[in-house]
Amino acid sequence: MRQKSPPPVRVFGSVRAARARRDGIPPALFYGSFAALFAANVVTLVAFLMAPDIAGLINGENERVIAAYEDRIAQLRIEVDRLHSRHYAQAGDVNLQLQELGQQQELLLEQHQYVRRLAEKASELGIEPARVAAGGPPATPVPATAGGTVVDDIAAAARSVTQMFDDSRLALSALSTAATQSTEAILGELQEIGIRPQLPGPVPAGVGGPHLPPGDGPDAFDIVDDANAVADALARFKAARGALDVAPIHQPLDGTAPTSSGFGNRKDPFTKGKAFHSGLDFPASAGTLVLSAGFGRVTFVGRKSGYGNVVEITHGAGLMTRYAHLSGFIAKEGQAVKTGTPIAMVGSTGRSTGPHLHFEVRRSDRALDPARFLAAGKRLARFMGV
Repeated sequence: MRQKSPPPVRVFGSVRAARARRDGIPPALFYGSFAALFAANVVTLVAFLMAPDIAGLINGENERVIAAYEDRIAQLRIEVDRLHSRHYAQAGDVNLQLQELGQQQELLLEQHQYVRRLAEKASELGIEPARVAAGGPPATPVPATAGGTVVDDIAAAARSVTQMFDDSRLALSALSTAATQSTEAILGELQEIGIRPQLPGPVPAGVGGPHLPPGDGPDAFDIVDDANAVADALARFKAARGALDVAPIHQPLDGTAPTSSGFGNRKDPFTKGKAFHSGLDFPASAGTLVLSAGFGRVTFVGRKSGYGNVVEITHGAGLMTRYAHLSGFIAKEGQAVKTGTPIAMVGSTGRSTGPHLHFEVRRSDRALDPARFLAAGKRLARFMGV
């Protein structure tokens, strides 16, 4: 008897499905899936590059901005490494663009570290970029094109990386402008009272290399010139701020003391006639501490006719300050003193009607109006952290 053959076995679907598996996945479906996956990664990458960091820096939020900026760079590294690890990107142009994107990311990280060091140095010196208008918010990075090709999306991401370099330049510009304007403000005030501190000039940077014609490749993302300009501006500001400690522009008594007699001609308290007063009188209780008005060296401690007990301090720029009618001495002759160093105590010795401090500023033994120096000190207090 003839046996019937067994029916065909259907495994996981129909014969058509088996034939489809035998023939492979259609190329259109494969490359379409790859393009969608790749575009999604690029869009994610661009999204991380769109935070308004520089706007925050201009608003003075340095610490938060630096941390956010570093997070962006770290995420960029992760995304670039992930793209490199994919075996789907087999086209030569795509691999080349990914390689360039990775190189730009490494350069971005290196230059950001330099920008961060400059920002930290500026913060230590009291420079606040928020005081300078930086020309408005930065431009928005270009997002990935909706429905575009993989190459187009990579190009959009590269433009966003370029925006990050531009952000660094904007931050450096804000720092340089703030430092320069602060330095000019200090110099302007000091020059009004005859003080012209020596400031360092720009340090020329060594550069070189063979002269070659420009190539077809992209321009280098180089912020060296901008960073050097910031370093020079910070060095000049530091020197100018140092001159504030040397200049006798600080109050000789703690706090804001009123004056009982100004500089210039006045009615003499003893003769009642017109006489020249060579300083400022600050009424204060006997024993009140008298402070050095600036950095210098004590060049006289003793008595002088009409002044009673006197301390004299020689400063830079040919200036000398005199503190008179003292009840006692603290500083010694030859002692180096800083701004605010206690040097004596208020008294009423010499030609005096009661406890007060007689304060003089002299250049080449010619009396100058101390009020001009103290007024400059008040206007410059914001640069001295007081």
